[in-house]
Amino acid sequence: MHTKRLKIILLLSFCWTVAVFSQKNEGKLSLEISKLSLEEIIIEIEKTTDYKFYYVKDWLAVEKYSYSFQSKNITTILNSVLEGTNLNFFLFEGNKIILSQNNLIYSTLPNNFFEALENNSEEKQITFQNLRNNAKNIGKKEIETIKIGKQNYSSRNKIFTISGVILNSTTLEPIPNLTITEDKSSVIVITDIDGFYNLKLPIGEHILEFRSMGVQNIKKRILVYNDGTLNLSLNEGFEQLNEVVVEANAHVNIEETISGTVGIDIEDSKNIPIILGERDVLKVATTIPGISTTGEGSTGFNVRGGKTDQNLILFDDAVIYNPQHFFGIFSALNPFAIGSIKIYKGNIPSEFGGRLSSVFDIKTKNGNSNKFSGEGSIGPVTSNVLLEIPVLKEKSSLLIGGRGAYSNWILKSLDDISLKNSSASFYDFVASYNHKINDNNNIKVTGYTSKDDYSITTDSIYTYKNRLGSLKWDHKFSKKSSGKLIINTSNYTFNIGFEGDANNDFILNYDLNETEVKLKANYLFKPKFKLDFGISSKLYRINPGSIKPINNSNIELLEIAQDKGVESSLFISRNFDLSDDLSIDAGLRYSMFASLGKSIQREYENNQPRNEETVVKEINYGNNEVIKTYGFPEFRISSRYKFSEEMSLKAGYSSSVQYIHRLSNNTTVSPVDTWKLSDLNIKPQTGQQLSLGLFKNFNSNNYEASIEGFYKKSKNILDFKTGAQLLMNENIETEVLQGDGKSYGVEILISKNIGRLNGWLGYTYSRSFNRLDSSFEEEKINNGDFFPSNFDKPHDISFVANYKFTKRFSFSSNFVYQTGRPITIPVGNFVYDDNEYVVFSDRNSYRIPDFIRLDIGLNIEGNHRIKKFAHSFWTISVYNVLGRSNPFSVYFTNQDDKIKAVQTSIFSIPVPSITYNFKF
Repeated sequence: MHTKRLKIILLLSFCWTVAVFSQKNEGKLSLEISKLSLEEIIIEIEKTTDYKFYYVKDWLAVEKYSYSFQSKNITTILNSVLEGTNLNFFLFEGNKIILSQNNLIYSTLPNNFFEALENNSEEKQITFQNLRNNAKNIGKKEIETIKIGKQNYSSRNKIFTISGVILNSTTLEPIPNLTITEDKSSVIVITDIDGFYNLKLPIGEHILEFRSMGVQNIKKRILVYNDGTLNLSLNEGFEQLNEVVVEANAHVNIEETISGTVGIDIEDSKNIPIILGERDVLKVATTIPGISTTGEGSTGFNVRGGKTDQNLILFDDAVIYNPQHFFGIFSALNPFAIGSIKIYKGNIPSEFGGRLSSVFDIKTKNGNSNKFSGEGSIGPVTSNVLLEIPVLKEKSSLLIGGRGAYSNWILKSLDDISLKNSSASFYDFVASYNHKINDNNNIKVTGYTSKDDYSITTDSIYTYKNRLGSLKWDHKFSKKSSGKLIINTSNYTFNIGFEGDANNDFILNYDLNETEVKLKANYLFKPKFKLDFGISSKLYRINPGSIKPINNSNIELLEIAQDKGVESSLFISRNFDLSDDLSIDAGLRYSMFASLGKSIQREYENNQPRNEETVVKEINYGNNEVIKTYGFPEFRISSRYKFSEEMSLKAGYSSSVQYIHRLSNNTTVSPVDTWKLSDLNIKPQTGQQLSLGLFKNFNSNNYEASIEGFYKKSKNILDFKTGAQLLMNENIETEVLQGDGKSYGVEILISKNIGRLNGWLGYTYSRSFNRLDSSFEEEKINNGDFFPSNFDKPHDISFVANYKFTKRFSFSSNFVYQTGRPITIPVGNFVYDDNEYVVFSDRNSYRIPDFIRLDIGLNIEGNHRIKKFAHSFWTISVYNVLGRSNPFSVYFTNQDDKIKAVQTSIFSIPVPSITYNFKF
């Protein structure tokens, strides 16, 4: 026993230089320090006192500091000067001051130290064993050693928090979904969309491994003394010679707390066969359970039984209102410019608001700041190019991308005679500038514009445009706090030009603008208490439409008054771990909306239908005068319980409110659909969702499986009266109805992530219903009972597979099956007063035929010679290989005094395509 004590005492003497600590002779000092470095401050103290410092010069920061000390002892002065650094000090023999990096120097052993050691105290054994390991391993070259935090005499914490941001060293982009594991325990954390992570570890030595697809996997040895920051820049990783098994993101589905979250791998999306060879991440999203469209050639998404207007689609934080080209066949977003996409279809984080069903958070990638690079594609309908231009090496870069279409030939090949004489073209352009000012400040500016022109008939030309811009400033206040300032603006317009044989030529214009300022921040109070919070405000300005005569037309000028409103919100959220297995993410959002003038609002009789006969008075509101205000709390909470490292259970509840509504009486979304703000007569939509899911990984994360159920209820869902006129209507509230909605379903996903054969199988059983009830027949649909919504499709199956024959050749396929959507059909006719009238069925009581489609593709990679200027690959695909005539729409005509149903299809034959892609 005595020998054991002696060895420990000698070891401590060797590592820390045990000495006698005394402050008896410590006197009071007065110092005035103005813009001096730490070394200059030390020299000044040595000049004016008899204190002598011992330190390593490289430890001292070069920043300048200013202090004023009046009659303070040396301990108080040094505590102030060294605060915020990783340096500690030890006062030895009265006037000698030893500086140490990160760790403390002790003059005495802890109470009952030897008793605890003899009793084999696990805590002391681990702590001191880690410190001894540090003495042995500190010089090892193969793994870099990094010290985190500095010890504190008063700290009683056993667990400390290490946080930071992981960036791509080439592009300076954050690396989301990167896995960080600790070698001695089951600790696993995942970086978020901004590359941020938060890791809790005990004091001592740890080996951390950082893994993600597309970057080099690395290990770091860290010595934890206290809370601290570890930021890393990782190099891109490529392996050309041997097969690589990649397990990136293997634990995301198990670890992530927020339920109903989906991430799409941008690079892998190129292997999924899409119409005419065009890479499209938004089309890939529709193969995920819970996300669908109303049919082929339709725009918009239906997420968990929600309407198309209930999805918030963000492109670098700015809203894009129509993210699709060419009747919904192509995405309006340049696929080469997209860096990441995350979809929230369950519990939406509290920072997002304004929609009931989902958020598509799409981020552009940062340009390459080291060398000029780019990529592009040439296809049968579109060509695309993206350039990445360094501006300041390793500091800033410019990303520029453009895409155009030459698509008229495809229209002439369609079955629909009305489309054979049509024309269509589109383009989009994106530019993004990213600048790293310093380690604490980064600015990103993005601009985007797109335009579609199409003509269905020879006398009409339709045009719609998207424009948006965003500015984001990231600032790090300290190792515990950071923030973002976001300013963005969005614009969506469409116009219709008509020139016919009669004297009724006109131009119809519609315009929607929104501008938002958002400030969000986070603060790490302590290891298990991280708070995210912020504030935002958004101004809407909608010009509901104007008709202007042209060519001396007889059409009268008509302009609908502007629709204007302000939506503001406060939000806060906290993610905390109740244990290693149980995690909770709780958020609260309070949103407020004010409808603003200049406007004339009608007031109608109480308990009467809204029509021209029930108008009580008209109220004239001046410019920016408040017409009506609304305010709602929105609750967001998710929880995750891990049964093991391969299985977890997640549950979530969320409530949301939406103040803007899409007006459409089409079954599918149209580019000329309009938007309406809530006001005196139209209430905001509100919704609630419950979800519960089980997530399981198998065979060392080679396979993933999940089953998730949901139930949603909504109120004040906007619908329309039969025969409603929505476009260019000054009193739209007389044509629309508001009622209740509900949807429920189960989503099953099975995926294989690695190996020659990979892909996923998704199945969704989902029902969606609306109810429009009133005491007045003209405001009642289907007797006030729940009826299927336009997008109620109970069964939805998607199967995506990719088989890699060699490193250069792979085969891919995409199979889709969906229940046919509901429609309303004529069921009879009658004659009254010598006029024939048609009797229609209850709304949406019939269905069009089921949708079935199989696509196949062959991907051919070019050779991978390192010195080759550009690397390329070919995509050969066949869309609708079965040649099935899937219905796009069904309409009814009167032929030979009989009502006949006519079905139209977009692509009723197999459509082959070949696309050349290159990257340099």
